[in-house]
Amino acid sequence: MTASGSVLPIESVPARTPEPESGPESAAALLDRYLEEQQITAAARFAQAHDAAHTGGPALAERYSALMPATPPAAGQQYAFDVDLDACSGCKSCVAACHSLNGLEERESWRDVGLLHGGSQSLPVVQHVTTACHHCLDPACLHACPVEAYEKDPLTGIVKHLDDQCFGCRYCTLACPYEAPKYSRSKGIVRKCDMCSDRLAEGEAPACVQSCPNGAIAIRVVDVEQVIEESETHLFVPGAPEPALTLPTTVYRTERALPRNMVPADYHAVRPEQAHWPLILMLVLTQLSVGVFLVERLLELLVPGALTASIRPVHSASALVFGLLALGVSVLHLGRPRYAYRAVLGLRHSWLSREILAFGIFAGLAVVHAAWSWAESAGWLGRTGGWGIPGAGSPIAAGFGWWLGWGVVLSGAAGVFCSVMVYDYTKRDFWNGPATAGRFFLTTAVLGLAAAWLPLLIVAAGDDAEQAGAAIDRYGAILCRGLIVAMAAKLVFEAALFRHLASRSTTSLKRTAWLLTGALSNVTTARFAAGLLGGLAMPGLLLSSRVPATPGPGQDLAFLVLVGMLFAACLAGELLERYLFFAAVASPRMPGTL
Repeated sequence: MTASGSVLPIESVPARTPEPESGPESAAALLDRYLEEQQITAAARFAQAHDAAHTGGPALAERYSALMPATPPAAGQQYAFDVDLDACSGCKSCVAACHSLNGLEERESWRDVGLLHGGSQSLPVVQHVTTACHHCLDPACLHACPVEAYEKDPLTGIVKHLDDQCFGCRYCTLACPYEAPKYSRSKGIVRKCDMCSDRLAEGEAPACVQSCPNGAIAIRVVDVEQVIEESETHLFVPGAPEPALTLPTTVYRTERALPRNMVPADYHAVRPEQAHWPLILMLVLTQLSVGVFLVERLLELLVPGALTASIRPVHSASALVFGLLALGVSVLHLGRPRYAYRAVLGLRHSWLSREILAFGIFAGLAVVHAAWSWAESAGWLGRTGGWGIPGAGSPIAAGFGWWLGWGVVLSGAAGVFCSVMVYDYTKRDFWNGPATAGRFFLTTAVLGLAAAWLPLLIVAAGDDAEQAGAAIDRYGAILCRGLIVAMAAKLVFEAALFRHLASRSTTSLKRTAWLLTGALSNVTTARFAAGLLGGLAMPGLLLSSRVPATPGPGQDLAFLVLVGMLFAACLAGELLERYLFFAAVASPRMPGTL
């Protein structure tokens, strides 16, 4: 204390070293001194320092100057967070300061504090870890964004989010392995830490740096080449994603040798992820639409003339309806759907932009194909034959229709491939490229074969029941056998994931298997039940009792119910499978808490 009664800053408080004394009373006095020193917490000492220099005088400037680099980044360098793990006490002052300064919402946080634990029963070890955006050298959020809403400052290396440009697709939240971007539902956009770049520009430390009572967070200048070299060791923080994924620049330092069994406190915790229902519907319905067009093309090749003039336009129109419905539903996923037109700005680097463009081309060609089929069935294109295609019109019309049909299929297949790459880019094991491709293309086959029955039902309900019956006789058995094979392959493929339950280590795929057999077991059971019913039992009944055969008196209603149940069960099963695709994925993340 000074003569005026104010409290001296922490830097000016002299260390109290007890002098050696003798006797029982001196031991008690020594104990009292130690207890008095320990009663002042780090936060209390920090508050005393601010009270002593509340006007922002030299004491504060000297305190924060040690937490800032002496010079700005030069060529080949950038700013980075420097975290002293030995000084972090887990008080979350940095979280509160970041929340307050940036005006975040109640449950929104740009900086978090996780917990590592390990050691042995006789010597347990606990370590707090503060984490925010790592301002990576190769930021996944920037490359994934379809609207160019991220930029990496060429001078400071800070990865900034452009709020006005964002339309709230949330793809960056899936692409970032460190969960740095956070979605704001009230604003409909994603936001993230920018290292308080406006404060840095004025020589002021970020909020998290200034608020830490122990000085555990600092801003340093790092060499880009050194960050790349150090990423080769795959050492970052125990339990964190590998740094080679995005080359994070945050430096975590400790003078202690952490036990080899240090893991995050939530390492064994599994929880379902957000389901994203608009994306579920979009993926399933686009694959259904592509599958119907593909089945149409294959039937034309395998069974010439199978799709008669009365069936082909209904077949094309039904596929088009599902495709347009899928694209319409996908907009509901956006936080700011009025800016959906920006989605193709990231074509150079974003698979999401490429997916949107591919399905846009697919929808346009599908509209032309459906209109062409109706015009051809109405006799507007002539029927002089040509090009060797049964049922085609004039040579020019037949050739155009043939290429148009395959153009729709190829553009749709390109869209499905882009969908695969959208999720493969996130580097989540459950969403890896081969596995996701198997799921998506098998869904295309299953729903394409199941939905091929719908035009027959529509035509049979009209004035062309005889035409529908003849079509069923010609290729109904092909549809049933194809559906059984495709569904059996898909169910076996999905069930193969359960083998990871026998794994000794807690891998991300084992966590997914835990979710499928635990918290999501009811959905998993319903998915396999729907697949067995619609993809195996119903087509088996059709093969044994109805196909091939012409509908007879009193059998039409039973046939319609059987086919309707087949399609409904297959569609429900694929929707449930896609729900599990999102909800059961184990996402990479920084260490968290229980």
